[in-house]
Parts: sequence; structure tokens; C-alpha cells
Amino acid sequence: MSDSPAGRLQALFEGHRLTPTQRRIAHCMVRRAGDVPFLSSVELAELAGVSQPSVTRFAVALGFDGYPALRRHLREVAPPEPDAAEKEGEALNEYQQAVLAEIENLRHLAGLLADPAPVERAGRLLARSRPLPVLGLRAASSQARGFAYFAAKVHPDVRLLDEAGSMLTDRVDAAVRAGATALLCFALPRHPREVVEALEYARAAGLAVVTVAESAFAPVAAHSDLLIPAAVGTGLAFDTACAPMMLGRVLLEAMADELPDAQARLEEFDTKAAARGLFVE
Repeated sequence: MSDSPAGRLQALFEGHRLTPTQRRIAHCMVRRAGDVPFLSSVELAELAGVSQPSVTRFAVALGFDGYPALRRHLREVAPPEPDAAEKEGEALNEYQQAVLAEIENLRHLAGLLADPAPVERAGRLLARSRPLPVLGLRAASSQARGFAYFAAKVHPDVRLLDEAGSMLTDRVDAAVRAGATALLCFALPRHPREVVEALEYARAAGLAVVTVAESAFAPVAAHSDLLIPAAVGTGLAFDTACAPMMLGRVLLEAMADELPDAQARLEEFDTKAAARGLFVE
């Protein structure tokens, strides 16, 4: 777990069964980790888009007498970053700030990966599933497509699921009939209802669901057997997803490590690509 303010906040929330509204508050607090220890309950409610009583109930759900007690605790365990960093940030334009925020997301991901056990477990689950369905809808479709493209070079049967509708459950059923045991899902905000429904259906069909989402409190968490978080950037009009993409490549590496013929498949592809002149030098 990262020793950053965001990482310490994440650790505080883990192990608690939170409602969707409370997950929204938690996610907001992680994103604003440096400011949260000095926000009133009203200010936090406005940032999270919830009511002030919801913030109070959230604090009680975490085991505190109320929000003031939670805020005192946060000032002890998640102090803000040095003022110098804030002043430096004020001198940057919005584009630079968005890039630096993504760099911070990657640093946070690196901290989470200090414990490789979840990724290694995911790699084993994905490698053993034949076929391997990879799900990603709307904003997450590019992440799923990128993973599936590279995974197909080392895994014998990868099936991309990037379209919603009634055919989606049909394709999940087909994968299960063919022997699938796990499903990889990329889930990014805003979360389509179809993703939650598809994961619920996949688990009911017997698939182990591995999910990459922006937070451990994302709506898909309740429908995942293993969720590994990777934050998205929110500084621009549309979210940026460098950390989820990086996590996808890390999972790809972990999966390849579990496939004994992965290197042979890559060498075979390179040989055929050279013979066909697929790429220019």
C-alpha cells in the first residue's frame, strides 16, 4: 500500500461494507486527499455531490462518532502535501496540471504494485481460462481492445466483448460453454448499467471476474472476485486513463508469465510477420 495521503485513505476504507453513496464519498476523498483533512462536512458533501447527513453516516460507518472525529483522524494519518508543491502547481496551466495528476496516478499504482500478489493471482486466473473473455464498454472499450490485441499473441483464445445489448449475454454463455473459467473486465466511469449487469450474469454463470476499475469503491466492486484499482485523471473535460492502461499491460505480463508457451508464440508471430513484411523498418 502506498504511503501517500491517498494510499493511507484507501487503507482506512478497505474492509468496510459501504453503500454506493458512501463509495462515492470515499472515492472523492481519495481524489482530494490533500484537502480532505481541512474540509467541513458540508464542503465534502458538495464535492462528492451528496447530502451532508450522508457524510455524517459515512463517518459513523467507518467507526467514528461523527465527521469531526473522522476529520481529526485524517489530520493525523493523511496530512497534506508540502505547501511548496501546491505553489508549484498554481504556476502551471491546466494542461500541465492534468499531466502531473496522471503521473501521480501512476505513482499511486506503483505503490499498490509493491504487493504483487493480487496481480499474480489475476495472471493465473486469466492464463487458465480457455477461452478468455475480455469485457469493456463505452469509455473502457479501448482498454479492453488494447489488452485483447496483445493478449491474443500469447493466449490461445481471447474473446473481446466490447458491445452491449442482448448479444453480450449470448457471448458470455458461449465462452462458458467453450470452457472459460474467468473474465477480465475494464470498468471506467461513467459506469454503464450494462457492465454491472454483465458482471452479475458472468459470475452467476460460474466465471471468476477480474476487474480493473478506477477505485476499489466503484459500482462494479460488488460484482468482482478480484478488483485492482487504477485511478483515472479528472483534470480535463474527459477522463484520462493512463494508469488503467498501464495496469492492463502489467496484467498482460503476469498472464504471459503463467503461459509456458508464451515466448514460443511471440517468436512464431515475429517470424511470420517478417516473412509477410507486416511492419516497416
